[in-house]
Amino acid sequence: MSFDRPIEPASWLTPGETCWQIAKAQRFRVLIDAAEYFGAVRAAMLRARHSIFLIGWDFDARIELGGPEGQSGPGPLGDFILWLADRRPGLEVRVLRWDTGALKTLFRGNTLMTVMRWKAHPQITLRLDAAHPFAGSHHQKIVVIDDCLAFCGGIDMTMNRWDTPEHLDEDPRRVSPGGRAHEPWHDSATVFDGAAAKAMGELARERWQRASGDLLSPVRPETDVWPDYLKPDLTGVRLAIARTIPKMAGVTPAHEVEAVTLAMIARAKRVIFAEAQYFASRRFAHALAGRLMEEDPPEVVLIAPHSSEGWLEPLAMDTARARLMGALQRLDHRGRFRIYHPRTAGGKPIYVHSKLMIIDDDCLRVGSSNINNRSMRLDSECDVILCDGMNADQDAARMISDLRARLLAEHLGVTPQKVTAEYTARGSLIDTIEALRGEARSLVPYEVPELSEFQGWLADNEILDPHGPDEMFEAPGRRGLFKGWSRLKARLHRRRSRNAHRRAMRERAEDKNRS
Repeated sequence: MSFDRPIEPASWLTPGETCWQIAKAQRFRVLIDAAEYFGAVRAAMLRARHSIFLIGWDFDARIELGGPEGQSGPGPLGDFILWLADRRPGLEVRVLRWDTGALKTLFRGNTLMTVMRWKAHPQITLRLDAAHPFAGSHHQKIVVIDDCLAFCGGIDMTMNRWDTPEHLDEDPRRVSPGGRAHEPWHDSATVFDGAAAKAMGELARERWQRASGDLLSPVRPETDVWPDYLKPDLTGVRLAIARTIPKMAGVTPAHEVEAVTLAMIARAKRVIFAEAQYFASRRFAHALAGRLMEEDPPEVVLIAPHSSEGWLEPLAMDTARARLMGALQRLDHRGRFRIYHPRTAGGKPIYVHSKLMIIDDDCLRVGSSNINNRSMRLDSECDVILCDGMNADQDAARMISDLRARLLAEHLGVTPQKVTAEYTARGSLIDTIEALRGEARSLVPYEVPELSEFQGWLADNEILDPHGPDEMFEAPGRRGLFKGWSRLKARLHRRRSRNAHRRAMRERAEDKNRS
């Protein structure tokens, strides 16, 4: 396939509005769960010759990368990077981590010693990125190798992330660097090459310059670092890249993630399917409400964890999810909205950290952004979008449909073929899930919990999840989870009044005809 002709974006994918760039990839693959991701990153780094960027929210130098058997080099991330730099004189390895919390991570096991060895190596540079608004975070999870291969998704190269799609109740490989077993974990990312990977290299250098002040030159791709064993899902495709760059001094903000999210919801015809760590975004919920109020709304299926991790996140995110779900249920007149939690065969909850959305069979988004306010305006994010409208000749629709079936099969403990067959027969994703849910490995419907008055106040006023830097110091009365919701309720009231009037007119006409 020739890439000489200019890219024709889908009408709703516009660089500078709903995305940053649209660029071409020779190969593209979605990576499901961290065992596949860690192994692919390791295999690609083995082929690096010039530059490796590791950009993330967190890193743990002690994690085992794994990968195909027979690969050379040590297993732990920190030792592997040192080993690789020693054997590649021209290779520069740059690690960029969000600054907040970095001091605490230095005291994980032998991390401090590894970091000191990194700093002593002339080809390895570690930077802590403090270029973010107050209370914001750098949340992008990006790896770029030689400007010719890039990884982008939701997987952090840190502890307690490793797992396989089997999500076994007891897996001896699913342990922290200290040897302690951790809970099942579901995640996703993408890998791609070509001009799209080169664009990610540009993004990485911009982040590096803001964090360190160093202006780096791009790398001229000279080698193919795509792992031989890794089969692409698609070849010769166009990808859109969307970012969140928060408002701060000296930086042009970007809200492409928010814009593309709303555009995707607006264009859905049959199904909105998402895997999301959180469900707390005011604008996302408003967009869903507008769709659910339609006469024939699309189905909305959200796969989410049973509860957020930590002590602060449940206060901020779980309470907002409960409040939004309750409000949306009152607008969902056709019963088209569901939230499910995955569990193992033994009944353990599987933590969903994936940030993925599929619209109908023709649009896929995978990245770092959560469905919360922070990801739309306050934190830095990066997502990749694959649209069948730009890739119809590459059968992207089939790949996207197969991916949704594969994910649901993983959650339901059945085969993808079974999911596809049920969906074809029933024509409803919700009915398919309900037909395939079982007692063991399965999906469990979300139940809206009772919230205390304090919890409801926290959620309603977005105290712990502001919609951007400008709202950080606003009085609670000027912001809120249900800001603008009264307009939605008024719209619903008008629609119901119109429908009641139409029904009354039909009944009068029928009575007149009978008489």
